[in-house]
Amino acid sequence: MDGAARTVARDFTALYGAPPEGVWAAPGRVNLIGEYTDFNEGFVMPLALPHTVVAAVRRRTDGVLRLHSADIPGPVAELDATALEPRSGGGWAAYPAGVLWALARAGHTAVLGGADLHLASTVPTGAGLSSSAALEVVTAVALDELHGLGLDRPALARCAQRAENDFVGVPCGIMDQMASAVCVPGHALHLDCRDLTVRQIPFDLTAHGLTLLVVDTRVQHALGDGAYAERRAGCEEGARQLGVPHLRDLPYHALPHALARLDDERLRRYVRHVVSDDHRVARVVALLASGTHGDLRAIGPVLTEGHASLRDDLRISCPELDLVVSAATAAGALGARMTGGGFGGSAVVLTQAADAERIAAAVHDAFADAAFTAPRVFGARPSAGARRLRPAS
Repeated sequence: MDGAARTVARDFTALYGAPPEGVWAAPGRVNLIGEYTDFNEGFVMPLALPHTVVAAVRRRTDGVLRLHSADIPGPVAELDATALEPRSGGGWAAYPAGVLWALARAGHTAVLGGADLHLASTVPTGAGLSSSAALEVVTAVALDELHGLGLDRPALARCAQRAENDFVGVPCGIMDQMASAVCVPGHALHLDCRDLTVRQIPFDLTAHGLTLLVVDTRVQHALGDGAYAERRAGCEEGARQLGVPHLRDLPYHALPHALARLDDERLRRYVRHVVSDDHRVARVVALLASGTHGDLRAIGPVLTEGHASLRDDLRISCPELDLVVSAATAAGALGARMTGGGFGGSAVVLTQAADAERIAAAVHDAFADAAFTAPRVFGARPSAGARRLRPAS
């Protein structure tokens, strides 16, 4: 790359008075299928977006951590790297600070010397596209390389997840951090969230005459307000009552019997969603792995089925997300569903490439008719995970 690397490096030098030691990027993601399954040690299938968080970084030796964002107004945040406290606030700066804290807690104390970071992002915030995970992963990858820690990508993703869980206080699973860390261009990531086994599944939509649209509803998506944590706790309670370590351990064929054993209607809904969504991941993997044109198109109804489960069983959709799905499918899309943590954010729409512009227009028209804020629509291109950038000469 990259003009972005050159710009961020130049701005770092102007801000801190010396050039960075390197520039790194980590992407946001969309999740094709498998929602709320990661913290149940189940299966997911995300893909990385071309939208990234770019970080210019330089080590320090005085224990000071300085953080600055090109996208968020405000001065440089200056923190004591040796005295970071979980859940002490700090807004966006808590995410990279939490990564340094998590690395140090894992025994990598070299990071306590501190660092200077300057960041710029093209990942939409609040859109359910994992801007926070991209911020965490780019910090982890940069610090790992600068300090020669020698951590593999799953280990870095675990540290990034710990930063969000234990330092920031959001009980997310591992999917977002793994997607940002390990995705490869032209593929969707089939991830086993128990052992972090990775399978890269070819996902060449262009070759099949298809497009995957991302529709950002502009409804702000936040996971720290308790609703996400309530679903996680409900899933864990459902697993406890059914006598399995995690809902991933409940076979799909055993689901009807398991549901009959639960007295709590809310827990039944959560269990039904998670077990059936793990099954949907397996169905999509089988269709994509077959590589035929017809089978690739056949994932569309599975996506729409997944949305109904998220809407009716998990109850994490919203009117705007439901409208994207109904308007897109009515206009001829092959399938659509909300993606990410819900309560706002984005949806994905699978469509014939020739129909993409018309379907996007139909969604815009439906939002205008409903007096909703106009959505942002763009095509998703399966892109690279975290990497070091080379500034353009």
